[in-house]
Amino acid sequence: MSEKKPLVGILMGSDNDYEVMAEAGRALKQFEVPFEMIVSSAHRTPERTAEYVRSARERGIKVLIAGAGAAAHLAGVVAAETSLPVIAVPIDATSLRGLDALLAMVQMPAGIPVATMAIGPAGARNAGLFAVRMLATTDLQLEQKLDEFKQEMAAGVVKKSDRLQEKLRAEGLV
Repeated sequence: MSEKKPLVGILMGSDNDYEVMAEAGRALKQFEVPFEMIVSSAHRTPERTAEYVRSARERGIKVLIAGAGAAAHLAGVVAAETSLPVIAVPIDATSLRGLDALLAMVQMPAGIPVATMAIGPAGARNAGLFAVRMLATTDLQLEQKLDEFKQEMAAGVVKKSDRLQEKLRAEGLV
């Protein structure tokens, strides 16, 4: 986290979700976007969750990310309490391997929008990157960092392809 005022709030339903949700934090840190992260359950601490979300805008939060497994109501509860954008991250926490969480998050009723990412760490990383993209709509420096990031990813793919071609030649396959 940063000394600057947080722009993104990350909630997780349990501290067991930390390893997954840390990926969202890592993505935000990569772009120097200040964030805060808390554990707050839609079911076990509903008042804590509501208070955190209701106070988010006045504390400077622009985007909320909510990760949860199983019944996964956290993102929906968060979205019901605010007009800020909410990004959901389903977590593999049951024998259904996160599918239950994904379905709970993606099937929100009309009027309670939640952007839902993929299950697990890739989804959490994309949640952080999606928050960066939203913030970049009003921040030219952040937009430039995103453009550079995309160029670096593309260059990485080209390097991998070049290494593959070398390997194919070395093995006499081309």
